[in-house]
Amino acid sequence: MSREFTKVGVVGLGTMGAGIAEVFARTGIEVVAVEVAAEELERGQGFVSKSTGRAVSRGKLAQEDADALHARITFTTDMADCADCQLVVEAVPEHIELKKAILTRLDDIVAADAILATNTSSLPVTEIAVATRNPKRVVGMHFFNPAQVMQFVEVIKTVITADDVFADVKSLADRLGKQPVVVGDKAGFIANALLFGYLNHAVSMYESKYATREDLDAAMRFGCGYPMGPLALLDLIGLDTAYEILDTMYKQGRDRLHAPSPIIKQMVSAGLTGRKSGRGFYTYAAPSSPEVVADAQTPTGEPPAGVSLRTIESVGVVGSGTMATGIVEVFAKAGHAVTFVARGQDKVDGVLAAIGRSQAKMIERGRLTQEDADAINGRITGATERSALGDVDLVVEAIAEDLEVKQELFRDLDAMCKPGAILATTTSSLPIIDCAKVTSRPGDVIGMHFFNPAQIMKLVEVVHTVATGADVIATVQDLCASVGKVAVTCADRSGFIVNALLFPYLNDAIKMLQANYATADDIDAAMKTGCGLPMGPFELLDVVGLDVSLAIQRELYLEFREPGFAPAPLLEHLVQAGYLGRKSKRGFRTYE
Repeated sequence: MSREFTKVGVVGLGTMGAGIAEVFARTGIEVVAVEVAAEELERGQGFVSKSTGRAVSRGKLAQEDADALHARITFTTDMADCADCQLVVEAVPEHIELKKAILTRLDDIVAADAILATNTSSLPVTEIAVATRNPKRVVGMHFFNPAQVMQFVEVIKTVITADDVFADVKSLADRLGKQPVVVGDKAGFIANALLFGYLNHAVSMYESKYATREDLDAAMRFGCGYPMGPLALLDLIGLDTAYEILDTMYKQGRDRLHAPSPIIKQMVSAGLTGRKSGRGFYTYAAPSSPEVVADAQTPTGEPPAGVSLRTIESVGVVGSGTMATGIVEVFAKAGHAVTFVARGQDKVDGVLAAIGRSQAKMIERGRLTQEDADAINGRITGATERSALGDVDLVVEAIAEDLEVKQELFRDLDAMCKPGAILATTTSSLPIIDCAKVTSRPGDVIGMHFFNPAQIMKLVEVVHTVATGADVIATVQDLCASVGKVAVTCADRSGFIVNALLFPYLNDAIKMLQANYATADDIDAAMKTGCGLPMGPFELLDVVGLDVSLAIQRELYLEFREPGFAPAPLLEHLVQAGYLGRKSKRGFRTYE
């Protein structure tokens, strides 16, 4: 017979604990909310009042319901008040000895059939459980922050957890309106095991000065649609919490990618723990304030001293595919005269027809007038000979991802383009310096990695080689802003920012599936519902194409020689079998 949860306890009333208490009370359950001292208790009560007050002001909670919710919560500093609770959840800081001590004490307080749960996000639940006399009744119940909003709960079943305990907690999570996913006791569980490797990688990019904090965050927000950039997210989580999670994951798995980047520990030691302290990777208006304020690292938006921008009026585009067509439309819409070169008149006609279809959709949706479309088209010229690019100020190539083909094009452009013209490549994977070196003007060569579809996606990765001129970098950054794009800048190495952060995370998800730790559906649910990502890793892999994903992962592995970047064998096997994702109607899932 399953347990009836009418009264539960929550120990620890930080942001997470207070949120968990509110979630239970919203569902009609009585809550005993416990803190160590009166000051902390008052702060926790304030968290609940602020949260419910915000919900009332936004019309998401009636005032009478808020009053009833508060009436169901008893705030106390005495853990003994949990004696008649059927479940107690601890939500204290991520220190294993503290959690063990709390559960050991609760073991003596609650009834023999009561359940003890830990909200740990990374620590071994089994180790916490065996500190009690009855480890069979201990389970992990990992809520996500803010608990009142996030719909995902990881239910962690240890090798000792009794089946009825696990089943009752899972049913309770359903009753709370959450989406429970059941996992085994492994550091980081699903979401954090995948999330924190990605966050740690972003920190190492920042620490090595590969990219600025603003560019790293903008790259993942505008390139992948993530709700927050990695460094802003770490500031929200708290760098001290992040360090504890990464350290625990590393100690259990010995994966070098989980070894906390040294700067995290240094910042924690200095008290720079993120939003809660008022300073982390960013500086905030006050402790716990979400408002970012300018500091010494904040970019000015001005070119470096002594650097003058080049004039870009006319633009050339080489290529006739989807990316080239989108880039032509972007520049022409922004007022530039655009000459594009395709390999035949049929290809030229195809580009113009595609632009016409795109404009027709925008006119139909009221986003463009026919007059504006006519003006845009008047700025576009199609050609079949590269010599038509002789007088343009910037050329962007968007041809096949084949180094020899690109090098042949750059030799031609070098010979026919006027002095001072910038030569750009949209490559997403090839070394830009290999295109630059075949020209007599390597200082004028740069990467402009647009994202597909170029008309819609806001991000452009501006990639400079060791030879690219400072004025070329500044000019292209300024040009991107003028055509309505967000430019992020980095050096010429495999993956640039977005792919270098995205694909190791996807590879880790495949390894997790391969190890039978969780299903593809559960992993996708964890990352979408628990972390707010627009797509789960397996959804995304099937859309991108498993062959494309494998090629990128191989490039990253060859470039960095990092064992953790080696493509997961399951990915290689699926590609060998011809299961490439949506385009082949079978990948990690089967499509009709």
